[in-house]
Amino acid sequence: KEGGMRVLADAIRSKGMQPGVWLAPFACDKNSKLAKDHPDWIIRNDSGRYANSANCGKFFYGLDATNPEVRKHVYDTIHRAVHEWGFDVLKLDFLYASCLAGNGKYDNTMSRAEAFYLGLRTIREAAGDETFIIGCGCPLGTAIGWADGMRVSCDTGPTWLPEFPLPHWDNGTLPSLRGMLRNTLSRSVLGHRWWHNDPDCVLLGNTTKHTDNEVISAASVVGMTGGMFLLSDDMEKVSDARLSVARKIFPLTGVTAVPLDLHSTMNGGMPSVLRLWCAEKSIMTDEVNGNFEVDVSGKVLREQASKLQTEVGWSPRNNNIDPYSRERSCFFVAPGLGSWTVASLSNWTSHSTTMSVSFAALVAHSIQDFAAMGAPKDSISSNAGPGEKSENGYHVFSFWSSEYVWIPHETLVDNSPLVKKLESHQTEIFHIKPADPTSCQYIGSDLHFSCGFEVSSFVAGE
Repeated sequence: KEGGMRVLADAIRSKGMQPGVWLAPFACDKNSKLAKDHPDWIIRNDSGRYANSANCGKFFYGLDATNPEVRKHVYDTIHRAVHEWGFDVLKLDFLYASCLAGNGKYDNTMSRAEAFYLGLRTIREAAGDETFIIGCGCPLGTAIGWADGMRVSCDTGPTWLPEFPLPHWDNGTLPSLRGMLRNTLSRSVLGHRWWHNDPDCVLLGNTTKHTDNEVISAASVVGMTGGMFLLSDDMEKVSDARLSVARKIFPLTGVTAVPLDLHSTMNGGMPSVLRLWCAEKSIMTDEVNGNFEVDVSGKVLREQASKLQTEVGWSPRNNNIDPYSRERSCFFVAPGLGSWTVASLSNWTSHSTTMSVSFAALVAHSIQDFAAMGAPKDSISSNAGPGEKSENGYHVFSFWSSEYVWIPHETLVDNSPLVKKLESHQTEIFHIKPADPTSCQYIGSDLHFSCGFEVSSFVAGE
């Protein structure tokens, strides 16, 4: 069509969206015109043959980033996509092809990391600072500072494990849902530190072999880790039930959960417990000078939420916050909702099992924040005598199953676990909120996994 790619980009932008395009700037098909015209641009291995840059059966070549002619070719390609075609987002795949092993390169004095650095710098210079670049098939270390988003997992797939002809035992790198989730969980700590994590697509379609539990687990992990949320299905063919799962994690909170068992060797190294915190937005004053005064109502829960926002919440105007503290894991909701813990528990085994996690590990921060705010001792400790139950406790709402239980304060004191029976590959998300017997509280809904993002305002009645 006349106008080509520019017409497409403009049409997408006219709908209120940002146009993006997929490119593989350092990959070269073996039958392409480029391979025939510029064989000297292609990396050769130590035997003098073209180096293999294959991916799941597709053999292609890698273009040598040490070669200035290759870098000019890449610069022109990226510049054209952004400044002539008008694309704001670039997903750049197979970037590892620029630094394949082999001594058949233009400049063998460069290390592979140096070659890759040159390639990424060329891409950014051509695209400009305002273009959102997603790295894919990209060595992580050298890419820090160059990419805005980064694929942190292998490809997802239509099955839990790779299926024939792929070897099922290689579920860490070959396309599969398990591999995608394992990588996303273990690399969640990189998100919002180095870039926005890209976990690959959440597959909703019934054309896959994913069970409903597996679809919900994938959505839960993406929602809790708070990176990018990608869909690739033909949405007109997705069932209402599966589409509802996607709606319940959108929009993302923009914060990253803490994996409590990141270094566990159980479940094949897949973390099964993620934790987020939530705090209400407090009324701030004197924002121009950056001197914030918190309007505290006097209630302990409001004091706790204000403290979380002031000392834990991230603000571009506050340079005193430790970048490694938990503001990365605390999201904000409407005033009046209070503060709570959001935790997910997953069963990654192939059979149903009873899962448990220390209740104190999920809510201990609440007790610490209460005490730090100078709250009355009877609000942070049991008011019961021997053999009695206290009024203090926690509302626990299970999001996906819409179940509610009240857990007494003694559960925390006794270090008792939170227990849930889960089917194979099932995930549950819990919302744990300190009970306030003097006021009406919002406990949760089935609208959004955070049980808070869906509320624009909340005022407790008398």
